[in-house]
Amino acid sequence: MAFIARASRGLGSPALLYKQSRGSKPPSPGPSYPLPGTSSYTTSACCFIKPCWGGISRTVPSCRPPPASSVPGTLGSARFYSLRSAGRPLSPGLARRSPAWSRVGSASLTMSHAMPGPGVTGDVQSGGSGRRRPHCSFDYLVIGGGSGGLAGARRAAELGARAAVVESNKLGGTCRRAGVGGECGMCTKKEIMWNAAIHSEYIHDHEDYGFTTSDVKFTWKVIKEKRDAYVSRLNDIYQSNLHKAQIQIIRGHASFTSDPEPTLEVNGEKYTAPHILIATGGKPTIPSDEEVPGASLGITSDGFFELTELPKRSVIIGAGYIAVEIAGILSALGSRAALLIRQDKVLRTFDSMISTNCTEELENAGVDVWKYAEVKAVNKTPTGLEINVLCSVPGRKPTVRTIQDVDCLLWAIGRDPNTEGLNLENLGLELDEKGHIVVDEYQNTSRKGIYAVGDVCGRALLTPVAIAAGRRLSHRLFEGQEDSKLDYNNIPTVVFSHPPIGTVGLTEEEAVATKGRENVKIYTTSFTPMYHAITTRKTKCVMKLVCVDKEEKVVGLHMQGLGCDEMLQGFSVAIKMGATKKDFDNTVAIHPTSSEELVTLR
Repeated sequence: MAFIARASRGLGSPALLYKQSRGSKPPSPGPSYPLPGTSSYTTSACCFIKPCWGGISRTVPSCRPPPASSVPGTLGSARFYSLRSAGRPLSPGLARRSPAWSRVGSASLTMSHAMPGPGVTGDVQSGGSGRRRPHCSFDYLVIGGGSGGLAGARRAAELGARAAVVESNKLGGTCRRAGVGGECGMCTKKEIMWNAAIHSEYIHDHEDYGFTTSDVKFTWKVIKEKRDAYVSRLNDIYQSNLHKAQIQIIRGHASFTSDPEPTLEVNGEKYTAPHILIATGGKPTIPSDEEVPGASLGITSDGFFELTELPKRSVIIGAGYIAVEIAGILSALGSRAALLIRQDKVLRTFDSMISTNCTEELENAGVDVWKYAEVKAVNKTPTGLEINVLCSVPGRKPTVRTIQDVDCLLWAIGRDPNTEGLNLENLGLELDEKGHIVVDEYQNTSRKGIYAVGDVCGRALLTPVAIAAGRRLSHRLFEGQEDSKLDYNNIPTVVFSHPPIGTVGLTEEEAVATKGRENVKIYTTSFTPMYHAITTRKTKCVMKLVCVDKEEKVVGLHMQGLGCDEMLQGFSVAIKMGATKKDFDNTVAIHPTSSEELVTLR
């Protein structure tokens, strides 16, 4: 008899699944322990199995741990029930037919605590009863309900792992500390605000297209309420998806204990697993008041989504994509926006063409870009904030200027890893100079059984990257795909600026540094999109192909203009597959579109 054994994802509700081959004898039953609502609990029992999501469903009694005196081998109150398979991963074919049947082998019964709960799935929230709740073990513990954590947990559950997600806030929320869904929720809110800003820009073009648009008004409260309601629905969807996947939700802040084996403590309760994923993301960086007096009077990108009205005068500090996006949104919606940057261009890590053009487009759109600027102090006055700025233009004497009557100061100067309170020192994890968790190409940390994905690692801070890394890790851990890992090369990136930016692969500067100038060929174009052919307002579209070696393999594509955010995905596939300039040339253009320029470059 071949046995498929695993713990039911419902806490305190173990079940064993088995498949008997013809002519085989059933194994001898394991130890049997009476449980409330059942006659016995054995390691060879199989009860109430029916088809459902993921290939199997267990309808099991709602089990609570028996008294310590009734369980052989327990020590006082330290009792714990966990069923784990001692076998190997299923064959790929069987795994495909029944994803939840992830392991084959004889079952082992581990003594520990079973977490009581109202049913097979649900939230676990400690406190209030005055007594310690039992402590529980899983196959997979995920700290943080952001995009990477959720994706990893759900994929692990599909593959048969008994998974739990530790999260302290509501599910499917916005920024890092606002719940499960993490960066994804923030991206959703940002996209809605960007769409609102795009509408504002299009309204300015209506008369050029023959429409009369007098007395058009924008109400911040309306878009905020609709946006927040939509994200709230996403919260419910995320929670529903976790329950459908039979993933336990543990409410509270997680921290690692000093136990010999990696152990989490949440609200005074302990949880263990052979595999623990840290997916706590990042949080916006903000200077201390010691570094910049009055810095705490400002907000971050988190606070941007809490604004109850459109700021009349806004100042954004930073040159990265978050600063660029928020400055563009506020300006388009009617705020008098200033962007303070330390050098002369925004997006300095992007291709130089994009960096230059984006800076120009911000200025053309009405954003007041302060170059070589550094905030020295922030003061509160009866009419708003007063910001003292040191301007150090090369070749000129530094001057101090003041921006007055500011009702929104927003810091967008970077992100820090969200590891506070995790007690990572108890694990001895290797961290980089900025506190990010160091991982290898397989998302392994320096401690066996501990993994990390997403912003907490400090690499490619993008929602789809965290999702892909989390899923691939689960395939490696629970499906036996030993080489399952994320390829961090050629990751497409979009910046929702005005107009939007799309970029994938090497910049021109990176290609030259890698291959040498003589082995790099650049193709560029700059034009006015068809949309602006008859409008008073104009934006440019710029495009660049970076090609290397004799075959002119396309290793980079960079563009900014109307529609570049949507057209990037398809070209990213081509570049990922190793397309050459000849492949682009052999593709028939779609006319009249902006995208046709990429296959007609000379």
